[in-house]
Amino acid sequence: MKNSLVYVLIVIALGAILYSVRTQSAPKTELTISEVATQIQRGNVEKIVVAEDDLTIHFRPGAEYELAITRKESASTAPEQFATLGVSEQARSNVKWEVQRPGDWGNIMVLLSYTLPAVFVIGFIYFILRQAQGTNNQALSFGKSKARMVPGDQPTVTFDDVAGADEAKEELQEVVEFLQEPEKFIGLGARIPKGVLLVGSPGTGKTLLAKAVSGEAGVPFFSISGSEFVEMFVGVGASRVRDLFEQAKKNSPCIVFVDEIDAVGRQRGAGLGGSHDEREQTLNQILVEMDGFDTDTNVIIVAATNRPDILDPALLRPGRFDRRVVLDRPDMVGREAIFKVHVRGKPLATDVKLDVLAKSTPGFVGADIENTVNEAAILAARTNQKSISMRDMEAAVERVVLGPERKSRIITERERKITAYHEAGHAVVSRAQPEGEPVRKITIIPRGIAAGLTWYLTSDEDQRLATKSKLKARLAAMLGGRAAEELVFEKGEVTTGASNDLEQVTSVARQMVTRWGMSDKLGPMAFGKKEELVFLGREIGEQRDFSESVAEEIDSEVRTLVADAHKLAGKLLKKHSDKLDEVANYLLEHETLELEQFEALWNDETIPPTKPPPSAPPSSDLTADAEEDATSDDDSAKSGNDPLPIPSGA
Repeated sequence: MKNSLVYVLIVIALGAILYSVRTQSAPKTELTISEVATQIQRGNVEKIVVAEDDLTIHFRPGAEYELAITRKESASTAPEQFATLGVSEQARSNVKWEVQRPGDWGNIMVLLSYTLPAVFVIGFIYFILRQAQGTNNQALSFGKSKARMVPGDQPTVTFDDVAGADEAKEELQEVVEFLQEPEKFIGLGARIPKGVLLVGSPGTGKTLLAKAVSGEAGVPFFSISGSEFVEMFVGVGASRVRDLFEQAKKNSPCIVFVDEIDAVGRQRGAGLGGSHDEREQTLNQILVEMDGFDTDTNVIIVAATNRPDILDPALLRPGRFDRRVVLDRPDMVGREAIFKVHVRGKPLATDVKLDVLAKSTPGFVGADIENTVNEAAILAARTNQKSISMRDMEAAVERVVLGPERKSRIITERERKITAYHEAGHAVVSRAQPEGEPVRKITIIPRGIAAGLTWYLTSDEDQRLATKSKLKARLAAMLGGRAAEELVFEKGEVTTGASNDLEQVTSVARQMVTRWGMSDKLGPMAFGKKEELVFLGREIGEQRDFSESVAEEIDSEVRTLVADAHKLAGKLLKKHSDKLDEVANYLLEHETLELEQFEALWNDETIPPTKPPPSAPPSSDLTADAEEDATSDDDSAKSGNDPLPIPSGA
């Protein structure tokens, strides 16, 4: 409506301007009534326009005037009156007379031609003032909260959409009950926790669980990130905190969710020089506002972080974030439940077994499983399938864990042979040890930046707890690739293919000595403080709490563990050199060796055929990597021996 009015005004203005230009294009000369009579007598006047206050005389072409004007009071408007001035009747009859009345369009256009410029000037000034006012409003609203509110009457997420976190849902069920029936708790004098801190690794579903609490309770949900509080201007963060809590109180009962609260909740006074910066002012305001809640406010603060160790202690004390809910990586049962949630609405083939997928994905969190199902759907769509098969799911798991295959990469025969024996060395050493991890898959097809891969099947129990003998077996398996290269190829000639293995084996051995107390010489002690300064990072913030002599002993013990593992790997490869050759030759011929095939080969049984891979996509979808250097140290050094994470504690 407003735009239509603007367009109408523009059209009227243009019409007035054109009329003004047309009527004023010829210069006007002011004549007396006698001079006008003389021109009529000479036959030079074509038309006379009689307006309210004046006469406009239009002359014929070739006359000495083009347009003239005379005052109306100077003469009568009747043509006959010009006879008294000596104008003949014939001359008077050759003149056309036109009378413009007050309501005529011409008068209106004349009026508009004078008034519209003034209107446009006034409108322009008004527009400038409004813009200035808008700028002021924007400056005043700079301290307003950027929280997004989701009404509680239309829940999008409930507890049914959250799987693999049963204990966390039980903890938060009390929050839902308080928001639904606060009288039941208040009548007994109970105080519901003011704040709930969700702690967990990235992708475990902290944000999803917070939305589910709001959906179950049916109350408004305010969502904001911790980084949205702080700006470059002083005082903006504290102002936004105040505005957020004011909005929450007006909409109570409600839930305020602060994602990544560590962005503003880091420990105070930990910066360089202990400066009191804008982030700390924002944190101070959060602390004050959380203390200011009344018992009948019914506003609950839910925050999420994956770094609870760096939060300020005042934020975690009782009365603020009273309760801490930990979302750990789901176990096998939890992963199966998460798979069931994410396959809803997707056409699955009859051969898909979610329990098998859950067993083969230890360490996966909810985000990983969602990505896996999505990758499987994309793969099925690319191959023009009507449903998602088990083979698509397995290929998606491998793609998420190992990266995409790069079959188009150009590799020489010597490199293929080195890679085949390298990966075969990992598998043979691991299989030859009682404590070795089962080999799930071996391949010499490049994936990601790795030239080849050996994938181990690690259970959930192995991730949580690991014995010393199992870790030693893992060290030997990590060095199996380097030992195989030394055994098969030229004496003393090794490649860069074991660089990733060496990094991992050194890291595991050092953790065995310094963190897990698995050194016979140093005993059950932990060396080196892992606490870090908030702004200095991990390495700078680590502190050595041992002497130089102890550091030498640590290095000696690490070196001993690695050397013993290397000797054991070489010994096992010599003992099972026939299996090493068989595995390597099979890889050179078929490129990939699955678990069932590897076990059949190891037990001298008939090797089952390889499962048919998903149909290849159209050739136009493939990306050629021939121009990339296949022998670069960075790529060829990745042996693919990347076991699942070592347990962080016993």
